[in-house]
Amino acid sequence: MRREAPAGGGTAVIVRLVGGPLAGRELETTDAPWAGDWLTAGDVDWGLYVPVHRDAVTGVVLAEARVTIPRRR
Repeated sequence: MRREAPAGGGTAVIVRLVGGPLAGRELETTDAPWAGDWLTAGDVDWGLYVPVHRDAVTGVVLAEARVTIPRRR
């Protein structure tokens, strides 16, 4: 599921988030290596997502939550 990046050239990579507060969401990022990161959206808790699998055909990366911490309110 590679797409042309909206700006800056290159291709975009889809990262599907599994588990944790952002389960089921997709992230579109550049084709650069992605080692994972702390992510949150809106009022949900923070989750540390790390890549666990990359589909060789579609290029889609699965990233699962390793740690979740509450968001300060």
